[in-house]
Amino acid sequence: MMTNKAGQVRKGDDIDTDGLVQFLQTRVDFEIKHLEIRQYSGGYSNLTYQLTINEGICWVLRKPPGGLLIKSGHDMKREYKIISSLQHSFGKVPAPILFCENDEIIGTHFYVMSHIDGWILRSALDSSFLPSATAMGNIFDNFVSNFVDIHELDYKSIGLDDLGNPEQYPERQIDGWTKRYFHAKTDEISSVENLAKWLCNHIPLISRSSLIHNDYKYDNLILHPSSNDILAVLDWEMSTLGDPLMDLGSSLGYWVNRDDPDWLQAIQLSPSTLDGNPSREGLLHAYATKSGIDPGNGVFYYAYGMMKLAVIAQQIYTRYKRGQTNNPKFANLNKVVEACGAMGLRAIECKRLDGLY
Repeated sequence: MMTNKAGQVRKGDDIDTDGLVQFLQTRVDFEIKHLEIRQYSGGYSNLTYQLTINEGICWVLRKPPGGLLIKSGHDMKREYKIISSLQHSFGKVPAPILFCENDEIIGTHFYVMSHIDGWILRSALDSSFLPSATAMGNIFDNFVSNFVDIHELDYKSIGLDDLGNPEQYPERQIDGWTKRYFHAKTDEISSVENLAKWLCNHIPLISRSSLIHNDYKYDNLILHPSSNDILAVLDWEMSTLGDPLMDLGSSLGYWVNRDDPDWLQAIQLSPSTLDGNPSREGLLHAYATKSGIDPGNGVFYYAYGMMKLAVIAQQIYTRYKRGQTNNPKFANLNKVVEACGAMGLRAIECKRLDGLY
């Protein structure tokens, strides 16, 4: 099975190699004779690099991007604290190595963690590497079970009780994401604005309080090369304390069905249409069965997931329009914003998650 490969560092995402070596040399007990830096291409937010030291040690570095930043989403110290707390209580995270809050080293604060050998299930995998329907079904089952395991962690006993305020979490999320959208707005997209209004008027009671990941999807999992077991969960940048059903909504937002419109299939961020995957309603029911939490028909949570994706895409698109990033894959994110708004409204109209068109 294909491993997760890093490539050349993109123009504009360069790191001061000499400065990084000088800093690392003060934190390790061996001589750094050579450092190679490569960049992982996946993801739209924080930047991730592979550090190969002396051709035998492999670490991973995480740093914020340039331009418009989400305070909690780009707080490297916060993310480092989360994986440090989860290292012994949950286990399925890379081992934390060091955190640097001195922006003068490479231009931003950053942290370094262990590299985990495995593979990541992405939408753009070559067909020769795709899992069989049976294997995909097992991966999905592990995906949901692991999701529930995260939500059932005792966040107080592992030292994460100060990570956020779970009280009135749904209300604060809808208000917050709506404000973020208008702060980053560039175009007139009525579907997103109408979706935000509906969500504000249909906020449910919180189901329970738990640690939530807030970006749980296939390409944030490292899978074992042969067994496909989950070795690690990545990208805890938006993790907080809140309602696990809102976390499920975020994951539903990434879930594209086989019968969804071509324009949605073209921008799918998770390979949920592979043989062996259920539909969105299948994911909803699987989570409800394993967690014992009743999400109802799931429409509010899916609509929330689509609103959140629309805002994240809009924020990144705004950075692109302002020239704060030149990554070409950001050029058409305004179309993603509109598509997310349209799908959320369609689910509301149909009162279901599947068969929307």
